[in-house]
Amino acid sequence: MRVVKFENTGEVLLDVRNIKKYFPIEKGLLKKKVGDVRAVDGVSLYINRNETLGLVGESGCGKTTLGRCILRAIEPTAGQALFFIDRQKEPVDIFQLEKKELLAFRRRMALIFQNPYSSLDPRMTVLQIVSEPMLLAGMRKDQAAEQVKELLVQVGLEVKYMNRYPHAFSGGQRQRIGIARALALKPQFVVADEAVSALDVSVQAQILNLLQDLKETLQPTFLFIAHDLSVIEHVSDRVGVMYVGGLVELAPTEEIYLTPRHPYTEALLSAIPHPDPDTKKQRILLPGEVANAANLPGGCRFHPRCTYCTDICRKDAPEWEEVSTGHYVACHLAKELALTGIQEYEKK
Repeated sequence: MRVVKFENTGEVLLDVRNIKKYFPIEKGLLKKKVGDVRAVDGVSLYINRNETLGLVGESGCGKTTLGRCILRAIEPTAGQALFFIDRQKEPVDIFQLEKKELLAFRRRMALIFQNPYSSLDPRMTVLQIVSEPMLLAGMRKDQAAEQVKELLVQVGLEVKYMNRYPHAFSGGQRQRIGIARALALKPQFVVADEAVSALDVSVQAQILNLLQDLKETLQPTFLFIAHDLSVIEHVSDRVGVMYVGGLVELAPTEEIYLTPRHPYTEALLSAIPHPDPDTKKQRILLPGEVANAANLPGGCRFHPRCTYCTDICRKDAPEWEEVSTGHYVACHLAKELALTGIQEYEKK
C-alpha cells in the first residue's frame, strides 16, 4: 500500500506514515526465522490537535500494537510518526529519537491502560502512583503533592483518599487514578487503550464523560482504541477501522456511521444493538474466518469474507484513497457500492 501524505493545515499534531510492526516466527533449536506475523502492516493516518480519533476493529487486528508503536512502547519495524510540537517548526520523527531524546520527549505522550486492576502497583498509594511521573521529571515532592491534589479533583476523586492503596477502590475509581497518572505531566497526546472495556456499563458512561470534560479543560489529543462502536461514536471526532493489521477506512464519525464505504465497516455497524426492542436490524454475518496475519491472502485482505468480492479484489490490493473530503478507504468498489449505515432499520 502506498504511503499517503496528508496536507498539514497547521492543525495536525501527529502524522503517521506507513507504520509496520512485524513479529518474527521462529522454529527449531537454532530459532530459524520462517516468516512474520504482520501485526501492523502499512498504516497511515493523522490526528489533529485537541481531536479524538477512535480506532476500532476485531480483537487481534493490531489496534493496541499500533498505539504502542506510536508511543514507542514497542519498537516499530518501519514507518514514520511525525509529531508537530509547534505549528511553525519542523516535526519530530518519534521513531528516529535516540534513547535520551526519547526519554525527554515522553512527557508529551501518555497511555491509559485497559485493565485498572493490573495497571496500578498494589504496594503504592494513590499519591505515589500519580506523582511518580512528576518526580521522574525532576519536580519537588511538595510541588508534586499539590499537583496530585488538583488532578484528583479533576478526575472526580476526593483528596482525602490520596494515601490509600488501589485495593480500597472500585474499578471505576481505579481507572480514574490511571487517568490522573496519564495526565500528570499534561501530555499533548494520549493513547486510551480500551480504557472502559473492563468496566460496567454505567461506570463506562461516567469515565467517557470524564474524558470528554478533560478534553475541554486540558485539551489533550486522544487516540481512543476500542472494539465497542457505540463507545467510539460517543467520544470520537473521526473514526478509523482496522482489519488484520491494515486500516481499511478513516472518516469523520457521523459520515462513517451514516455512509460507510467499506464492507467491513458496514458489517461492524450492523452489530451495534438498537435500544428499541421493536426495531429489527438485519445483522450482516461475515462468512469464513479472520485472515491469518502470518499468511495474508493475495489481493484485498478482506476479500475471502466479502460478499461484494470481484476478480480484481482477489488479484490486486486496493489503494488507500480519498473518496470524499476527509473520507479515506481501501476498497476497489468504494465508489460503486451503496452500503448501509446505522440509520437504516427495518420496522417490524
